[in-house]
Amino acid sequence: MRILGIDPGLRVTGFGVIGREGQRLDYVTSGCIRTDSDGELPERLRSILDGLAEVIAANCPDEAAIEKVFVNVNPQSTLLLGQARGAAVCAAVLANLPVAEYTALQVKQAVVGKGHARKEQVQEMVKRLLKLPGYPSTDAADALACAICHAHGGLGLGAFPTKGLRMRGGRLS
Repeated sequence: MRILGIDPGLRVTGFGVIGREGQRLDYVTSGCIRTDSDGELPERLRSILDGLAEVIAANCPDEAAIEKVFVNVNPQSTLLLGQARGAAVCAAVLANLPVAEYTALQVKQAVVGKGHARKEQVQEMVKRLLKLPGYPSTDAADALACAICHAHGGLGLGAFPTKGLRMRGGRLS
């Protein structure tokens, strides 16, 4: 099974494709779709839609996983991010992909084991889990993390065998 992970953004939308066979995860591709920050909103949304359509056509994922929008201090920013996310969801839906949604907390919990992990920690764990030779960009790492979260059933540490292990202070012991 191939999973497309998407980290939506109006300026930069990260994407990552992984393969899953049993419990094994394999890196396929990742990158970023950048829009012209001086461009009009409809053209920027079209760039996201077209860019993800190209990624989907080239990599043939079976499912998509996307990060949910959080409400931040600036309502205008939240609205714009929601529109970028909508364009990303539409790209997946137009390709007949089932779309799963995860909060940033769920993604970080599944990948790092800590819901409030820093971006550098997410990059490190993505690199380790996918056995990458270097660090992906933060946007691509977030997208790959979303795909990894989906591959593990969105269950966080519950997706890993934890018999005999206990959580103490946010860490397995």
